[in-house]
Amino acid sequence: MSRRGRTAALPEQPHRRPAVLEEGGLAVEHRDPQGRRRSYDFAVLPIPPAFQRSLAVLYAARCSPGGGWDSVKTSEGYWYLVRAFAEFLAGLEDVPQDVDRLTAAHWAAWRMSLPPRTSGYNKYATIAGLLQSDARLPQPVREAMAQRFAWESGREQAYRPEEFQDIRAAARRTFRAALLRIRENTGRLQSWRAGEIPVGSREWLVGEALDVLARTGDVPLYEFRRAMRRTHREALGGSAATCTWMRLFLSRKEATALAVLIVMELGLNATTVSELPVPEALPGTGEAGVPVYRLRLEKRRRAGHRGRFESRNLTDSGAGSSGRVITEALEATAAARAVVALTGEAPNRLLVWHQTTGHERQAYLKPVRVGPFGFGVDERAGRDWARSVGLPGSPLRRLRRTVNVLHRREPGQNTQDTHDQVYVLPEPQIREAAVPVITAGALDAVASARRTVFAARLADQPQEGDRPTATTHCADFEHGPFGPPGRGCTASFLLCTACPNARVTPAHHPRLAYLHQALTALRGVLGAAVWEADWADSHARLDDLRARLGETVWATALGAVTGEDRAMITHLLQGDFDL
Repeated sequence: MSRRGRTAALPEQPHRRPAVLEEGGLAVEHRDPQGRRRSYDFAVLPIPPAFQRSLAVLYAARCSPGGGWDSVKTSEGYWYLVRAFAEFLAGLEDVPQDVDRLTAAHWAAWRMSLPPRTSGYNKYATIAGLLQSDARLPQPVREAMAQRFAWESGREQAYRPEEFQDIRAAARRTFRAALLRIRENTGRLQSWRAGEIPVGSREWLVGEALDVLARTGDVPLYEFRRAMRRTHREALGGSAATCTWMRLFLSRKEATALAVLIVMELGLNATTVSELPVPEALPGTGEAGVPVYRLRLEKRRRAGHRGRFESRNLTDSGAGSSGRVITEALEATAAARAVVALTGEAPNRLLVWHQTTGHERQAYLKPVRVGPFGFGVDERAGRDWARSVGLPGSPLRRLRRTVNVLHRREPGQNTQDTHDQVYVLPEPQIREAAVPVITAGALDAVASARRTVFAARLADQPQEGDRPTATTHCADFEHGPFGPPGRGCTASFLLCTACPNARVTPAHHPRLAYLHQALTALRGVLGAAVWEADWADSHARLDDLRARLGETVWATALGAVTGEDRAMITHLLQGDFDL
């Protein structure tokens, strides 16, 4: 309906979604929401045509909207596993002609051929999940697939503190140099556009080249020869990347260093960082000088819309704050994002970098491309950057584990169970750190048990030399465990039940039973914190004494309480005996 109330004209032909699998064909085309495409030709698989067709149908169902594979990266990963499975079947003596001809023996042979590691388990689970979507799969094969696959998880561990700091320092050096270079040349460009540079001077030619670079993504070129103009080449100092486009744009390795810094702050995986939309400062925070950025994150492996998307707020409150890396990332990529925006094809991505050569455009096909610009990073980019700074292997995966397990100490886009079982419990550094904590806890438990266990000795009658106290008799008043030896005991009479020098005879039972009753009454009128701090241990020791004497003896003792016993306990609880 138009604004004037007229019904809009319908198209002559009804809309049809492009087919993922053509009728009778064996080629599956996958288009993901990011605009990437990839075709998979099942005719190249070395298995019978009927089996090829069945796999193509299953694959097309997964690649269709709502089928479960929302990313071309996912379908690419499955393709390599399906191809390996097909090559295995082709090497068997009795090659199955189709899915319904697959037997439990075939599946057992496939299972035995896989290594008992993570890679083998991924192949096993992936192929099983795909084939189980076909209703023709025989039941014995389904039962074989349900059997547990014994495998050992990878040995990837978190970085040690010194290794973590070395990687942070290397990433900062790489990205900081790029940021200062881009900041300096952005200032030159602004001065040129403001007319502050004399026309015709060398600096003016540099500013003109930067203006063309900021609008087109390339320096001034001759129209037909696609070569750099001589005057600008001389002004810029040459035609190398460091003299031309690197003045305003990040290289792939510099963007990878930026991704490393973001992972170190947020504990995200490489895919999430690569697809991170451009953060926006919350209204009013930027003007106040302390911008607060809202990051919109997506976890593709999570099921359901609500669990798949989340947001985080990062504050740039100065150097060292978590939001500072976002502020610097926005500054370093601003020129590249502005150029790409002019094409109308720009994906909303924070990480944008300029390709170095035509060879690089052909070598790295997975990242999204718009003209000479690429978006995001991957493990291969991480390896290349690490090699350039003398580090072994891509640090992205291990950094994510390190940050979430040792620094943030909370799940990073995982459930709490996954975080505990997959990341925390297998980590050697966590086990090392837990040893003193567990030891201290055990010692505290022992000390607590000793405080709450009746330590006085039970006797039939007092011995010669024993001295009476408010609760028991004392066999060695001068050398007690609660004070310096030879100076006499100054502890509360409540601690007599915790002292090995104390002696308890049947004559003490009524007074101690009455003390236990009085402490129980206090529990009902005092606050929990006060009672636990002042009276709980004494009450627990009397509980232990009651269990040792038995309920019959305890009830008899309560019946024998005298007025002197009540008066003595009243003075004790009121603190009249305290020094």
